Formats: sequence, structure tokens, C-alpha cells
Amino acid sequence: MLESLRDPAELKGLSVAELAELSQEIRDFLVAKVSRTGGHLGPNLGVVELTLSLHRTFQSPKDLILFDTGHQSYVHKIVTGRADQFDSLRQRGGLAGYPSRSESVHDVIENSHASTALSWGDGISRGFAMTGQDDRHVVVVVGDGALTGGMSWEALNNIATAGERKLVIVVNDNERSYSPTIGGLASHLATLRLTQGYERFLDWGKEVLQKTPVVGTPIFETLHGVKKGIKDVIAPQGMFEDLGLKYIGPIDGHDIAAMDKALEQAKEFGEPVLVHVITEKGRGYSPAIADEAEKFHAVGIVNPETGLPKNKSAISWTDTFASEIVEIGKDREDIVAITAAMLGPTGLDKFQEAFPSRTIDVGIAEQHAVTSAAGLAYTGLHPIVAVYSTFLNRAFDQLLLDVALHGAGVTFVLDRSGITGDDGPSHHGIWDLALTGIVPTLEVAAPRDGARLRQALREAVKVNDRPTLIRFPKGAVQADIPAFETRDGIDILYRGESADVLVISVGAMAAIAVEAASQAYLEGVGVTVVDPRWVKPLPQSLITMAQRYKGVVVLEDGIRHGGIASSLSEMFRDARLEIAIHSIGVPLEFIEHSKRGEILEDLGITSQQIAREIVEWSSTSIPMQFPERESADRKPSR
Repeated sequence: MLESLRDPAELKGLSVAELAELSQEIRDFLVAKVSRTGGHLGPNLGVVELTLSLHRTFQSPKDLILFDTGHQSYVHKIVTGRADQFDSLRQRGGLAGYPSRSESVHDVIENSHASTALSWGDGISRGFAMTGQDDRHVVVVVGDGALTGGMSWEALNNIATAGERKLVIVVNDNERSYSPTIGGLASHLATLRLTQGYERFLDWGKEVLQKTPVVGTPIFETLHGVKKGIKDVIAPQGMFEDLGLKYIGPIDGHDIAAMDKALEQAKEFGEPVLVHVITEKGRGYSPAIADEAEKFHAVGIVNPETGLPKNKSAISWTDTFASEIVEIGKDREDIVAITAAMLGPTGLDKFQEAFPSRTIDVGIAEQHAVTSAAGLAYTGLHPIVAVYSTFLNRAFDQLLLDVALHGAGVTFVLDRSGITGDDGPSHHGIWDLALTGIVPTLEVAAPRDGARLRQALREAVKVNDRPTLIRFPKGAVQADIPAFETRDGIDILYRGESADVLVISVGAMAAIAVEAASQAYLEGVGVTVVDPRWVKPLPQSLITMAQRYKGVVVLEDGIRHGGIASSLSEMFRDARLEIAIHSIGVPLEFIEHSKRGEILEDLGITSQQIAREIVEWSSTSIPMQFPERESADRKPSR
């Protein structure tokens, strides 16, 4: 059946038996394909029937189906005619791992950050109503984990008072985001899952009240609930209807007939409706079900039968951080770890195992995590906030005004900095150096290897009167690159026989820089490679060092605009030092998904290309005049 499916409209005529058969085919298809390419397997196994029902009830693309984060959109891609492209999932030039407007008219939101889709739905449905497109529905599929994000509740607050417009919110409740969903909302939804009626729970309603945490006093006023009586507090619709939203559910998300009925009711209502759906993440695939921690949220290349990785993983940057922070925690009882629903992905699961009372998971709420960390620091603790680089973007205001302005001793650890590869443009961590470069009091380290990461962590947690930040890339940590000399706090990694070019390497770019210098030496060009380790503020000794060279090259894996080269140029201008600075980094573009190595090659950030350009530059007049750098045969970006 899957092979003949070309249009979602074809789903409307299928029988219950045919839908069950198709659901199984899709699950088998997902396991077979995603185990070869890697990707988000567990979330998509859980939304098969839900997605089929959505496309049976609504008419896409006339009606819009918006996925929060979008990692649960694989089934949507299959039924909208892209099944034959799944061998290229997350590969260069292939199918994106998230919705992509360039792929299909059925895709709307490309951002893979959580808790944003409700605001999209509010805006689009409002726009449809204002422009006379009253026959178009907007459906927002949001996970229960995404409801831990404050932006979701800002949207719900506006949606609830919107009046007539065709907006359906489907809460896909599978109890998990990356890790088990955290917070009072999660506890309340757990109650809803178990509640089948008031009378059944009346005998122990008092106990439920005592065990159900509050989900934010401004929204869910506990006293108001108590005044209305036990029934309104534990009834499934109570939490959402108090906001002014009509509620349907809980519905078995794997029962297509029940889903069809609920969605049809919501569709015909004409005002915002919330449909609460219970699904099982990883459904139908025993290795995912057995994975209690994350239900195979995301996998690499695995054996489809066992779910085990086919290739033994090398020690990663995340592993190195995870082990070192535990060792630091043994020595320092004031160290507290904070994560935003990503204990495992950021490596803090090891810290939680060792120090559960000192580990805080705030859910998908990066803004709250950062300001809460400022509060913890005020009490004398030293918080470690571990997030992906791309997710710190969401909490910039809190970093600037709650942490830095107040001189809070908080250490930020940014995983997945720089080019990350196959998760696409919204997951690249290429913005952090530019963003953090304008934050007063913040000190930033970019370790080049595992030894320097451990060293930087030790140095960072000693600072209690201002914030510190450490960034590192995705993937395996490279072999240690020892400095043969350290001068004024700057590590010298390679020195040529003549003072032609000074290369300032930022973080994990060190291996490429050293190799490029070695290749340039064979062509008779003397290159010295240095690593300042702490790149904000840059050491003033670079001014004296740079004066001995004809030109300076800065190699970084962040955007060139506002990056380390920009900071160095400003420092040289302030010192009235006239010397050519050339920036090798990421252009100011949204870069499509591809492997990290492929993207770096596209950008010309390889040892061979850099060495070739250094040799060409060295043959120009003195002082060196570097032309604007453009990589040959670059893969088009947006």
C-alpha cells in the first residue's frame, strides 16, 4: 500500500483494516530507512496513526499542519509523496530531517526549535481570518514536552481569547521530549492520562490534589481550582478550559477511528480547540520500547533488528565534558548542573547519576534555565548550564541582563557549536561567538581538544564574580594537540622558520590550522599557529605578537560577521596597529544539511585550501593585502 500512496487525499477512502496494514508498513519502512541514515526514529514511530488521521480529516496543503520542532514529521513526509526519497534522509542534497519549504508545499515551519508552533498557528489562523480565507484550517501538533516551554503558554494565552477562527491544537502526549518530561505540567498531564471520569477518582481525589504540582500560579491558580471543588481540579478539561480553550480527550492516538471522530468534532467547532492525544513513543519497535531513557528519540546508523549501533563510537566532546564535570562535582559541593530537557544529549546524565540532588532539569525552557542559574549563583552556588549552542540563542536576553549584568558566576557549556551537519540550518551552532562577543563581563573559551576542555572547565568554575562560557563541536574529540610553548597565556602550536603569516586558531580548528601550516612550509612560507584558548576577551599580547608578521589569519567555525576576527580587528584598531587581518569562517548564510566535513569543504575550510591561499597571499606585496575570500564550487545556501 505504501508504494502506491502518492497523495494524502488517498487516505480518506481506506478501510480500518487497510489503515492498520498501512500503519504497519510505515513503521517497518521507518525502521528500515532510519536505521541506515540515522535520524529521529522514536517520535515518528509514535505518530503514525495520528498523522494518518490528520491527513484524513484535513485537506493539506489548503489546511496547514504545523509540527512543533518538526522531528515528528517523517510520516507526514511519507504520506505527502516523499517516501521514495528516504534513502537520502539527512544526506547531502537529500531529504531534510525537519519540514522544508523547498521540498513540499505541505511543509510550513522549518525551525527545529521547540515551543514555537503555537505562535505560528496563532499568527497564521489570525491572518486567515483577517484576509477572508475562512475556509482554511490550521492544525498545530505540539508535544507535551514542548508545553514546558514558556512561549507555548504565551501563545495559548492569546489563542484562548481569539474568538472565531479555525485553529485545532493537537497535544501529542507521549510523556517525553528528549528525556522524560519535567515539571508540574507533566504531572498534570499524567493525571489526565489516568483519568477516565470524576466518580472513578473521587475516593482518592484528595491524594491527587496533594501530589499534583502547580503549573505556574499566574495561569493555573490552585486556590481557584480548590474553590471550584475537587472535580474541576482532576477533570481532564479543567486545566485547559480554565484558559478558555475547548478540550477534547484524552484520545487514544493509535485508534484511527477515535482520532477521526475527535478531529472532525474539532474541525467543525469554528473556534480554537485542543485535542489531547495519548501516544507511545517508539511504538511497534521493541528496541525503542526497551530504551527507557529516550525511546530512541534520535539514532545514528544502527542494526534494524537490535537497534544497536553498527560502528563503535569514538569518545566524543560530550563524553569528555560528562566525565570531567563529575570529577569536578566530587571536589566542589557548590557545583549545580542545569539542563533544558536534554540530560543525555548534553552529557549531564552522568552528573545526575552521581549527584541527583544537584541536577536540575527545567524542561524545554532555556530562558528560565539561565535566569534561574543567576538566582542560584546569588546564593553562593556555581551553576553549570549545559545546552546546545543553537538553543542558547533563545536565552540571549537572560544571558545579557540577568547573568552578565549582575556578574553572576554561571558557567555555560555549549555543545554542538560550529557546523553541526545533518540536522540542518536551525541546528548549526555558528552564532554563539558573535552573540557572546557583545556581552560585557562574559569570558569565552574555545578548547581545541579534550585536555584543553578539561582545563577550561576547571578554570571556569573558579570564577564566581562573572559568567564564563565554554564551546565545543559535535562528534568525536580529536587527539590532543600539545603546545610546544606558551607565551603570555597563548599556546604556540606550530612555528615556521620565517615570520610570514600568523594563524590564530579558534577551538577545534586547531588540527586544520596546524596541517595547513605544515603544507605551507613545504612551499617555503613560514606560518606560526597559535591558540589563545580563551577568545573573549582576546589577550592583549596578541598585539605585540602580530607585529612580527606580514599578515594575520583568523580561523574559526562561527560566522565571520561579528566573530573573533572582528574582535581582533577592533583590538588592532584601538592599538593603532595597521596589519592585514583575514577571516576564514562561516559566511552569513543559512547553511543546508550535510555532513560536517562536506560543509567545511564547501566553505573552503580545509587544510589544503587554506594552505594554498596562504601561499598565494604570501607572494603579494608587503604588507599582505588579502582579497575577499570566496570558496570555489560552494553548495548553494539560502
